[in-house]
Amino acid sequence: MCIALKYGIWNVSNPQMQTVNELVGAGYAPLTAMILSARGVADAPAAKQQLSCDTPLPDPFLMTDMDLAAARVGLAMAKGEKIAIFGDYDVDGITSTCLLTDFLRRQGADCISYIPGRLEEGYGLNPIAIHQLHEEGVRLIVTVDCGITAVEEAKLCQELGIDLVITDHHECKEQLPDAIAVVDPHRPDGGYPHKTLSGVGVAFKLAAALSGNQEAVLEEYADMVCLGTVADVMPLIGENRVFVSWGLKSIRCTRRPGLAALMKECGCTADTVTATTIGYMLAPRINAAGRMGQIDWAVELFLTEDEERATYLAQALCNLNRERQQVESRIYEEAVSMLPAGQMPEAIVLADESWHQGVVGIVASRMAEEYCCPTFLICLDGEHGKASSRSFGGFNLFASLTALSDLLESYGGHELAAGFTISRDKIPAFRQAVCVRAAEYYTDTGPRTVLDIDCAVTPELLTVKGIAALDALEPCGNGCPKPVLMMEKMTVERISMVGSGRHMRLRLRSGHYGINAIYFSATPESASIEPGDLVDVAFHPQINEFRGERTPQMNVLDIRPSCNLPCCPELCGYPHIRSGSITAAEAAALLPGRTALSAVWRYLAGLERTVQEDPVCLCRKIVRWSNHALSLGQLFTCLDIFRDVGLLNYTRQHKNITVELTPGGEKADLSRSQTMQTLLQAKES
Repeated sequence: MCIALKYGIWNVSNPQMQTVNELVGAGYAPLTAMILSARGVADAPAAKQQLSCDTPLPDPFLMTDMDLAAARVGLAMAKGEKIAIFGDYDVDGITSTCLLTDFLRRQGADCISYIPGRLEEGYGLNPIAIHQLHEEGVRLIVTVDCGITAVEEAKLCQELGIDLVITDHHECKEQLPDAIAVVDPHRPDGGYPHKTLSGVGVAFKLAAALSGNQEAVLEEYADMVCLGTVADVMPLIGENRVFVSWGLKSIRCTRRPGLAALMKECGCTADTVTATTIGYMLAPRINAAGRMGQIDWAVELFLTEDEERATYLAQALCNLNRERQQVESRIYEEAVSMLPAGQMPEAIVLADESWHQGVVGIVASRMAEEYCCPTFLICLDGEHGKASSRSFGGFNLFASLTALSDLLESYGGHELAAGFTISRDKIPAFRQAVCVRAAEYYTDTGPRTVLDIDCAVTPELLTVKGIAALDALEPCGNGCPKPVLMMEKMTVERISMVGSGRHMRLRLRSGHYGINAIYFSATPESASIEPGDLVDVAFHPQINEFRGERTPQMNVLDIRPSCNLPCCPELCGYPHIRSGSITAAEAAALLPGRTALSAVWRYLAGLERTVQEDPVCLCRKIVRWSNHALSLGQLFTCLDIFRDVGLLNYTRQHKNITVELTPGGEKADLSRSQTMQTLLQAKES
């Protein structure tokens, strides 16, 4: 069995039983109480506060410059000045734009909306848009979900006699734009209690400030605030829980023809709408408008009152999303065909003239996960290219782009996703340099793919009643994730394929308990499991309904080999051996004894084949086979010692390790190993 682990580290929390008992006494179901305790909830009042969806909404005027923003917008309305709401082309930006545009129009304002073309103008306020709006007679621009870095654009507005009000939710840089007002909860001189609002959340606050009746505005626009908050993956804590809770109720009985039509077209019924539904069904179809250059369709969808037009727009967006998926598949196939034969590079850097800028980010994310390495896909246009990149295993993209900025024309983003522009002739040098950085990173640390698990449970806790009680945690999302549980030592009883062979259905057993499981986008070959294997399973608990019968089911996230003794996934200072900075304590922890060396060697020798798999998985199997505790750092140390004396060769790349024994090299003096000598010397120092 060579299990293809998705996550090298399972970070399993432990509930405090005293807290669990108190929570159960307060009315929470046992499984819910365990999860709350594992997440650090100390008592029943803390649980109520954390899960509350009726927290009082803070005064909008607590946000710095909100008074100035409301005053300037109010003046424009009073004087009949033309106002432009300038947004972004993702769900958060679209809902922000539609909310404020609709609100101001209902107040009698002369208001238009403007969202830049993703392909033509790119993100944010820009000179093309400013000049166009000036020609249309706009006297006031209000940005939503963008603008916090628009320093030069603010100067242009001043030169043209356009007043600028900025509302945004992104991190502030050292210099703020010189605008009439800059409203952003991240302002260092601000005192707003909730820093994690979405762009539409800030736009809502401006509307509430203008209205003077925050609850009435939320009742009218909760659906839009909810959509943007969830789609932008904002933490569902504090004020955001109120937004999403109100929003889900609003969406379930929506009065907007466009949203109702989109739900119908998606096959999404009112009683099944959750934050997860938004993230996986509604948001991708709305986002497709921006990705595929038809942003006006999404804006009109939210603003139209015409049911017939709403149906047309909903169908158009769904068709556009299918087109996006087809374009994505084509780019993916082309990118895969461009990969070098043989050993994969440490980082994927590919470029093409025909790729769609709005879609390559999705493809980069898919390839990063599939090939276990950072991926950079560049859309070429003449002598320049625009790239989207995605990380894998903790590799910091933003830090790497900063280090290689001399090769770039511009860049931005964060450690997990970033973009940049580059000259065509600099791409080979960039590819070489970023592969070197990735090789150093993975050699030193390996991919740090971590799955956070709420707690380990036993089969008797996984009941229909217990799973249904987990609704107390809703709405779930970022900051309040869907529960992730683990069961240990489960025997794989049966495997069958469903969904035209794309998904795997499992029957697992622990003693006299049998449980069904579904593992999406997995096969016995990709997961490398077979009936009879003893495994640990990480999963989302869910209720399966079939022909009127409701039964517990696991939605599998990852599977790993079971073992009885500790198998620490940490490197325990192992990289310091090569750097020469290892401490005596680290050397003592890594120095393998005779038993550990024997266990690793005998396991590898007994396989009689080349080993290629995740090193954490290999470590766990050695522990289970030998019944001897072992850390990942000790495993690599043993392999280094064996390699030093010619017993084997091994290579590491991305997520996997390849170990090949040397023919005829069964006997060797391990004391001659340079690794062994280094550790012995460091231990005595």
